[in-house]
Amino acid sequence: MDSVDLNVLRSVLEWRRAGQRVVLYSVVQTWGSAPRPPGAMLALRGDGVVIGSVSGGCIEDDLIARLHDGRLPDNGPPVQLVTYGVTRDEAARFGLPCGGTLRLTEERVEEYAWVAQLLARCEAHEIVARELDLATGSVRLSVASKSDIVSFDGERLRTIYGPRWRLLLIGAGQLSRYVAEMARLLDFEVLICDPRTEFVHGWEEQHGRFVPGMPDEAVLNIQTDERTAIVALTHDPRLDDMALLTALNSRAFYIGALGSQVNSRKRRENLAVLGLGAEAIARLHGPIGLHIGSHTPAEIALSLMAHIVAIKNGVEVLQAKPVREAVS
Repeated sequence: MDSVDLNVLRSVLEWRRAGQRVVLYSVVQTWGSAPRPPGAMLALRGDGVVIGSVSGGCIEDDLIARLHDGRLPDNGPPVQLVTYGVTRDEAARFGLPCGGTLRLTEERVEEYAWVAQLLARCEAHEIVARELDLATGSVRLSVASKSDIVSFDGERLRTIYGPRWRLLLIGAGQLSRYVAEMARLLDFEVLICDPRTEFVHGWEEQHGRFVPGMPDEAVLNIQTDERTAIVALTHDPRLDDMALLTALNSRAFYIGALGSQVNSRKRRENLAVLGLGAEAIARLHGPIGLHIGSHTPAEIALSLMAHIVAIKNGVEVLQAKPVREAVS
């Protein structure tokens, strides 16, 4: 679950607490080249305000029109199925790719305690399944795992929600500022650890949250999980290697360290001397980033975030090439 969906649910909770009418749309099934995957959500407020997305835009316009032209009654079944793109003409009308078909649940949100519970559990870094009974509109929350997927059997829709992806940066230097900015645009929660007080100046709260303590303590304190990436960028082995020793034995999905091919090889040798096993060391990405000819801090940040996103999305990528050592 990305922060777009979290924001949809936050808005649903805010609107219902304010007494607003809310309809929640969820993508149930897709056939062909549908723009949004199953589980994607859009919330429609009683005055036509929307948040979220279930398509490229044209279906959203029709959902708003359903509200204004009376096709969305105040009573009736609590959940209905709505299908778009059955015919070629309809697919063209709603901007769906050729052959694309999209089925949605149209759910009147009356009882909303489950929304607050789900958001709280995601904030606690839990993965949660939401089961919607189409006949009654009732919602049940349960524990899920990262391997669970969206499912629909015609009577119940089961969707999976989880915490935001996180990026812990070891070091608050120039490169970290570019990485933090790009990570935020990609919906990552950004955390920074740097015990060197000289580097803290100029960081604003919206750029990320500082984690106090030494780097190895920070890795433990944030309760690193499989939705966390950790990158060491200080160029100081006394700090970077402290973080790596702990991170490489954690559940983080990406662990990397800035450095050339030569320095990355030396780092792996040092980690072995410090007692880290070969399997853990093999998890280290170094040099970091995809090979795009990076030279400037912004280019290196771009290559790094592209690499992290590729691994997050399960895409195999070519071995990264070294970047210039002068950046920190």
